[in-house]
Amino acid sequence: MAYAHAASTFASRKGRIGAPVFEEDGFAGFLDMGDYYLVQSDDSTGTKIDLAFAMERYDTLGYDLAAMVADDAVCTGAEPISISNTLDVPRIESHVVDGLLKGLARACTEQRIVIPAGEIAEVPGAVQHAVWSATVVGIVAKDRVLKPQTIEAGDAVIALRSAVLRSNGFSLARKILTDLYGEAWYREEWKKGTSWGEVLLTPSIIFGDAILRLIGRFGEERAINVKGIAHITGGGIPGKLRRILKPTGTGADLTDLWPPHPAVTDLVSLGKVPTEEAYRTWNMGNGMLVVLPQKEAQRAVELLKKAGREARIAGTITADPMIRITAGNGETLSVNPERT
Repeated sequence: MAYAHAASTFASRKGRIGAPVFEEDGFAGFLDMGDYYLVQSDDSTGTKIDLAFAMERYDTLGYDLAAMVADDAVCTGAEPISISNTLDVPRIESHVVDGLLKGLARACTEQRIVIPAGEIAEVPGAVQHAVWSATVVGIVAKDRVLKPQTIEAGDAVIALRSAVLRSNGFSLARKILTDLYGEAWYREEWKKGTSWGEVLLTPSIIFGDAILRLIGRFGEERAINVKGIAHITGGGIPGKLRRILKPTGTGADLTDLWPPHPAVTDLVSLGKVPTEEAYRTWNMGNGMLVVLPQKEAQRAVELLKKAGREARIAGTITADPMIRITAGNGETLSVNPERT
């Protein structure tokens, strides 16, 4: 419904620079700039920001914000070039703003992304808690857009290892811990002197720069014939992988995914979360899945490792549309794509 309203604006720029491209199931939107596309995507830190405020630690959340938008943009084949952000708060506190933007600036600098603009709004009547969102702009040559429609049975799936949680799935995590420990759950010890708040505030790993080692930044040669990339956020592995498999009706047999972080394993146990629900809610240790020809898989893994990201061949694309997952606990899940 929301995309239908957005698409209703497209005709207003027909034949003009910046005419949009219809992309209903994509990770970002395309604007036609002649020889290339500008790519745009939006997201927020979700309720992870509430944990940052509870912990009074603000300098890591910028990694989460940058990861949510930049890693969506790179799924199209684009190089993220800028991130603008909007911070809505009940009351402006300079040390909070300083911490948040310091972290975002550090994350963006590491990824070679600029922050050209932003907005800080004090809106006490509109929000009770801080809300931090961002828009990324990327650029991709028209002949470099990734083409999931070329995915075929036998292709390899590479998984990039994630940290604890990204900026999604926090509502379930907080419910589990609040039911167990109460409102101050974040102060309770997780393990070896580390609190639940500290471990869940672990910043997201940003994969963009590493992925660009495979597909090339704007104007660079492509090192690996990547066909499709799924950024595993809300909806988990089945929901996000389905997006790039849908055009060909293929499925996947994921037998060697990264195991979830021990804190996530503990959440599953404490909350008695069914395995399938866990893999639909969290990335379970796998922040990105990359589909490419089997013959190029090992070299891709090596390039990703050189870029400082842990990667492994996690499975194979199948002609059968089912998505089969060998979970970290050894359980096998067969997920019907019609349900994702």
